[in-house]
Amino acid sequence: MSTPLRVIPLGGLGEIGRNMMVYEYGEDMIVVDVGLMFPEEEMLGVDLVIPDITYVMEHTDRLKAVFLTHGHEDHIGALSFLLKEVNVPVFCTRLTRGLVEVKLKEHRLHNDAVLNTVEPGSVIHVGAFDVEFFSVSHSIPDAAGLIIHTPHGPVVHTGDFKIDHTPVMGQHTDLTRLAEIGRDGALLLAMDSTYVEIEGYTPSEQTVADALDRVIGNAKDRVIVTTFASLISRIQIVLDAAEKYGRRVFVTGRSMVQNVQMAREMGYLRVPNGVLMTANEMNDHPTAKTIVMCTGSQGEPTSALTRMANGTHQNITIHADDTIVLSSNPIPGNEMLVYKNVDNLFRIGARVIYNRLDSVHVRGHAAREELKIMHRITRPKHFIGIHGEYRHLVLHRELAISLGTPEDAALVLVDGDVMEIDEDGARIVDKVSAEYVYVDGLGVGDVDHIVLRDRQHLASDGMVVVVVAIDRSNGALLRPVEVMSHGFVGPEEEPAIADGIRTRVTNMLGNETQHVDWAGIRDTLKDEVATYIHAQTRRRPLVLPITVEV
Repeated sequence: MSTPLRVIPLGGLGEIGRNMMVYEYGEDMIVVDVGLMFPEEEMLGVDLVIPDITYVMEHTDRLKAVFLTHGHEDHIGALSFLLKEVNVPVFCTRLTRGLVEVKLKEHRLHNDAVLNTVEPGSVIHVGAFDVEFFSVSHSIPDAAGLIIHTPHGPVVHTGDFKIDHTPVMGQHTDLTRLAEIGRDGALLLAMDSTYVEIEGYTPSEQTVADALDRVIGNAKDRVIVTTFASLISRIQIVLDAAEKYGRRVFVTGRSMVQNVQMAREMGYLRVPNGVLMTANEMNDHPTAKTIVMCTGSQGEPTSALTRMANGTHQNITIHADDTIVLSSNPIPGNEMLVYKNVDNLFRIGARVIYNRLDSVHVRGHAAREELKIMHRITRPKHFIGIHGEYRHLVLHRELAISLGTPEDAALVLVDGDVMEIDEDGARIVDKVSAEYVYVDGLGVGDVDHIVLRDRQHLASDGMVVVVVAIDRSNGALLRPVEVMSHGFVGPEEEPAIADGIRTRVTNMLGNETQHVDWAGIRDTLKDEVATYIHAQTRRRPLVLPITVEV
C-alpha cells in the first residue's frame, strides 16, 4: 500500500473560527491557516480561543511551511502563538502579509524573515507538496484558495469564498483555473461550509456600496460607521462616499487605525486628498460634513463604538441627530453585546441602521448555488466541508452526495480527526488533540474547563468561605468559625445563614481525635456546609473551606 495523504483539522470544523488544517504526506507536513475564535458567552474572562498546536509541536521536524488564505482574524489571529514556538516559513498574499505584520508587532515578534509574499498563480514547492494560490472573492482583498498538488492528486482547499461578479475591489474567484483542475477531477475538495443553509446566491459587495452611498447621502448630520477593521473594501466604500458628498473622515479604534495606515501604505486604499482628519480637526469640522469610521462591530467592551454608546469615548459624544451604521453581522455568540450597544444608541436618540433594516452588510461566504458551482467544476473524488459548525458540515456532505459524490467519499470531519486518502479511498483512522486553548491576559493554555466551570459557578451562585483554626495534635476547634460570602445572599439574609454554618461546623468538629486527617476534614467540611446551604436556600454557591493548623 502506498503512503496515504493525511488531512487533520485542528480547528474550524465544528465551530466558526480558529481555522487550522494540517496536510501530511510521509515525513512532510504543511499547515493551512492559524486562526483564533472569539470567546463564547460562558467562557468568562477569556480573551481569545486558539487551536491546540500540540500535534504540530510533537512533529516540528516535519513541518515545512504555513500557508495563509486571507487576513481575517479567524485565519491568521493565532499565527503569532505558533511562531513563538517554531520558526517556519509563512506564505501569503501581499495584503495578508501586511495584516500579519501588524499582528506580529503587537506580539513583539520581529521574524519578518519567515514571511513570504506570493501572487495568485504562484506555486510553492515544499517537500512532497506543490502549493498553488488561486484568487477568490471574499470580504477582504487578496483572499486566496489553495490547490495543493500531492502524489495522489490535487486538493482544492477553498478557504473562505463567494462568487461575486461585481466585486468592489475587482477580485474574482478564479473559476477558469479550477475548471482546469476539474478536467481530471480533484482528489479532494475541502470547501467553505459557513452558509450551506442559505439558498441561492450571496449578494455582491456592490449592494453594500449602494446602500452605504444612499445612507451617507441622505444623512442630515454626522455618520458613524463601524465594521471589521480588516474589511478594507468596506473602508474604501466609505472613503469614496465621503469624497462624493464632501465629507471628511475620522478613523478611531486601534486596530482600525493600524489597518488603514497599513493598507494605505501598501496601496490597497485610495484615500482622496484631505478626506482623512485628526481628532483636533474633527472638533472644528461641521458635524454635517463628518464621517467616523470605528471599531466595535461585535460589541467588544473596549472598542470605540461601545465607548461611544456608553458615553466614555475620549473624542466623540453621540447626539440625537447622528446616524450610526453597523456594517457587519454579529459573530455567533456576540449577539447580546452587539444589540446592547444598539439599544444604548437608540436610547440616546440616534438613528441606528443595521443589516436587518438595510443592506449595509453582505456575507463573504458562498450560498448553496455557489457551492454547487464549485463542486461541479472541480469534480472531486472525495469531499469534506470546512469552516462551519457541525450542522453545516453534515448539510454540506448531503449536498455533495446529491451532486454525485459517493457516500463513502464524502466525510464529516471534526477537529482532531485524522483522515487518510490513498488508492483505496478515504477514511478516518485516528484522533489527535484539538482542544480549545484559552488565552486569558498573558496566560496561554493555563485556563482549562475546570477553571471556567469554577468561574461560571461563581458567576451564577457566588462563594462562601469558611475558615476554621484546628489544633494540629488532636483536631480540636481552637476559635470561633469565620464565615464570609460574596455574591451569595444579601446583607439581610447573611447573618442568619452565617450563624447556621458556624453551628453546623462547630458541631462537626466538636469531637477531639488523636489522628487528624486534614484532607478528610476539608472534604467533610465542604460537603457539610454545601448540604446545609442548599437545604436552607436551594442555592449551590462555591464553598471554599480553609483550615488553619495551629
